[in-house]
Amino acid sequence: MKSAIKLVFACLICQLLGGLIAAPIGMLISYVQAGEVDQVLMMDYTMPLAMVVQFALMLLYIGRRGYLTGDSRLYAPVKLAYLGFVLLAGIGAIFLEDELLRLLQMPDWMEANFSQITESWLGIACVTLIGPIVEELLFRGAVTKELLRKYNPSTAIVISGLLFGLIHINPAQVLGASLIGILLAWLYWRTGSLIPCMVLHVFNNALTVWFGKAFPASEHFRDILPEESYLVILAVAVVALLGGLHMLYHYKSPIADYEIK
Repeated sequence: MKSAIKLVFACLICQLLGGLIAAPIGMLISYVQAGEVDQVLMMDYTMPLAMVVQFALMLLYIGRRGYLTGDSRLYAPVKLAYLGFVLLAGIGAIFLEDELLRLLQMPDWMEANFSQITESWLGIACVTLIGPIVEELLFRGAVTKELLRKYNPSTAIVISGLLFGLIHINPAQVLGASLIGILLAWLYWRTGSLIPCMVLHVFNNALTVWFGKAFPASEHFRDILPEESYLVILAVAVVALLGGLHMLYHYKSPIADYEIK
């Protein structure tokens, strides 16, 4: 547990350092372009740059600690059929998570920042691709791995998911990230590979960005669907989640190259 907590604190420090390093760079770029320090322009550059620096520092930290090497299963490809069931369960989980957050009406402290970050291609790349990959390397490849060494799988998976949720800080993200984090930790435990975790994480974040771009005035799926259709889709989401988890649990040899020992 101590190692997992240390990794989470390292993540928080990397976030802080990312902002401190990126802020003067964003300020300088803003000054060069506008002839003055324009607050909006500065933040347009600072926020995605802060994410890039944060991810680079995180990779450097866990890389130097040896978490990214020495385990051949960590990057092992999984069978395409297994990835299909991962996405099936993931779609159901994402839809049900969205409905739960709609009912709870959690405050979103980062809504404006998220919109601003995804105004640039660098920001979109950070949110949809770079971030999910780095976070999987950290939270599943390091944090979950450490927890599984200390606790039984159920306890390790739940703690891992909760830590993943808490690191997001924003109330509107904490619960959803915790639930998805539990699913991602379970996938890692079942396969020993980060590939299915990365695929689902990328899909989740890409869907979030697409939804924000396609429906900027809406917060939840319920806002864009007729009530009757929504209830049907909600029922389908339950079936997709349960059916996907059932198939994932009983799927034999999900790794493409060899059996998991």
